[in-house]
Amino acid sequence: MSKSNSTRTIIILPDDTKKPILDAIGKAKKSLKIKMFVFSDPDLISATIEAKKRGVKVQVMLNPARRSGEEDNGETRKLLEEVGIEVKDSNPAFGLTHEKSMIIDDETAFIKSLNWATKNLTVTRDYAITTNHKHEVDEVVAGFIADWDRTVFDPGEHAHMIWCTGNGRDRIARFIDEAKHTLFVQNERYQDSVIIERLVRAAMRGVKVHIMARPPHSLKKDKLVESVGGLRIMDDVGIKVHTLRHLKLHGKMLIADGNRAIVGSINLAPGSFDDRRELAIEVHDEDIIERLQKIAHEDWQNSHPLDLTDEGLISDLEEKGEGGDENLGLNLKKKHEDDD
Repeated sequence: MSKSNSTRTIIILPDDTKKPILDAIGKAKKSLKIKMFVFSDPDLISATIEAKKRGVKVQVMLNPARRSGEEDNGETRKLLEEVGIEVKDSNPAFGLTHEKSMIIDDETAFIKSLNWATKNLTVTRDYAITTNHKHEVDEVVAGFIADWDRTVFDPGEHAHMIWCTGNGRDRIARFIDEAKHTLFVQNERYQDSVIIERLVRAAMRGVKVHIMARPPHSLKKDKLVESVGGLRIMDDVGIKVHTLRHLKLHGKMLIADGNRAIVGSINLAPGSFDDRRELAIEVHDEDIIERLQKIAHEDWQNSHPLDLTDEGLISDLEEKGEGGDENLGLNLKKKHEDDD
């Protein structure tokens, strides 16, 4: 494919619906490679099965279980295998595979934050970038084949994509370090000390940093301490930390200076960088950046500041009945005295 007709596009959920993904599967002629953390949406299952029935070679790699042992993909695997689709567990070299990708005919790659679960298509803020730039597609294909064949994949220091394990932490840290004026970040988790340090340093050198995060009660108890600690550190240095009002935040997206962005599956947590298979892409395309900037503005307008004071955290956790505040080192005594 010549450079002149190479393009990237963006899909934003739930605004764009699942239609662009279904249309892409419907246009597959030769091959379909899918690597997914959770694959359960009935329409996407049906589209994948139909591709197999019309002669497309379909390979599906599914994460076998979450860290808790909970399995999400057993029923989907059964349905796919019943029609002769090749299905494998994701590469056991990783703690789990959180990458969400699809490759059509080895010519177009989808790099996504969204699972193929109905909620990620209808009620969460999520993103996907499509690319038919040959060097990018070839790299995603190579990563898929390596994980399928259980071989080592090392795209090298000049990798086009952002991989975990691999160059993920370095690439995202550099992206933050190079921000000069503005930095907008949406992510579920802020736990990695290197990334938190970079965000703090960006704010201290005058970059306007806006963070969107999930509320504490939505986090797993075993990750609450690290996540809340990271958010409070950023809040303490004047970084604005907000949470969405009407959508659940699942997307992982960064925009710097209104001219470059990263989209993919990577949570800003040590486990994502050091133990999981993850994939993201950096883009500079003006039309994609323009749309991301618009969504960032809309989401910020439809958000509210997270109350990260002791009282605010206790209230959030108690209101939802999730607990976990006993491990946060909060001033519980003052709260109870106020209640007397």
